[in-house]
Amino acid sequence: MAGARPNALDLPLPYPVYARAGARHAIGEIARLAAPSHRVAVISDTVVGRLHGESIAAQFPADSTRLFTIPPGEQEKTRDRWAELTDALLEWGAGRDTTVIAVGGGVIGDLAGFVASTFMRGLPVIQVPTTLLAMVDASVGGKTAVDTPFGKNLVGAFHNPSAVVIDPEVLVTLPADVLRSGLAEMIKHGVIADPSYFDAVLRFAGAVRDHGAQAPDFAATITTLITGSVRIKAEVVAEDSREGGLRQILNFGHTIAHAVERVLNFELLHGDAVAMGMVAEARIAESIGLARAGLAVAIADAVERAGLPSRLPPGISLDDVIAATHGDKKARAGSARYSLPRGIGEMETADGKWAVAVSDEQVRSALS
Repeated sequence: MAGARPNALDLPLPYPVYARAGARHAIGEIARLAAPSHRVAVISDTVVGRLHGESIAAQFPADSTRLFTIPPGEQEKTRDRWAELTDALLEWGAGRDTTVIAVGGGVIGDLAGFVASTFMRGLPVIQVPTTLLAMVDASVGGKTAVDTPFGKNLVGAFHNPSAVVIDPEVLVTLPADVLRSGLAEMIKHGVIADPSYFDAVLRFAGAVRDHGAQAPDFAATITTLITGSVRIKAEVVAEDSREGGLRQILNFGHTIAHAVERVLNFELLHGDAVAMGMVAEARIAESIGLARAGLAVAIADAVERAGLPSRLPPGISLDDVIAATHGDKKARAGSARYSLPRGIGEMETADGKWAVAVSDEQVRSALS
């Protein structure tokens, strides 16, 4: 595989997505075709930088390539880190003839993507996700952002990558809990769009929970499931690139998830927050008469099979969570809005707006 460029997936996107074991070894060639440049800035965190960032940087000329790293963790996805990275690029001499390569999970993808979107009004970026969650969600779609004390992803920009390179081989380096958390977004894709895909994820979730990347047939099965998730997201994004309508269904589970993350100071894995958020929002959908009875139980069963939490953290204040939903980027006129399912594979259209205003009282009643 080394030196050979894999075939891109057939997707309705304006940029290629490669998903194949060993694809990371072809990033140099992919970058030269998708985003030729004089300089290459590889942005990663200190852990992933050692595991993968250094070898990826080595695929480019040493005198015009640099690896920039930050500490790992959601708490690093801030405007301060954005400023530090952009200043470091300027000090290095980066210009408009620079390509950014984001190597890491969703934090690095979002942050490095935002750096690329704003540096000299826009640089090409190649997304190289190294977590399961980033592979199936954050790396595709062109969203970039940083967090603020008022909420998650509130400062950002839409900036499509020049290419996305997904290599499932890197998943063997993930801690078990981080690997499992990626299953939450895969379950979400099944709920919002495809019952058969939901069932396929469910059949494999227990094996990942129990054996991680050592599960039987892990490499082949996870590659197939990653491709299925990417396809679902790509089809949604192709219909609505700026989240004005249909794309909002990708936010299922995220209004509550982002609120919980904020209340807990971003110390919870995003996939864990999404898992409990999906169950909570399915309960809301049932309580206001949108969803079929039993949907919340079915989704709770799915996340529990994956080894993910189905309930809000013990001791968390429901009032604090509800208050935090008002800072969500989907809120309108001070009211939180939710993308809610009617059943597995069927979302509420809400008169073509795909997001439903739900009162605080209705949320509190559903979750109490």
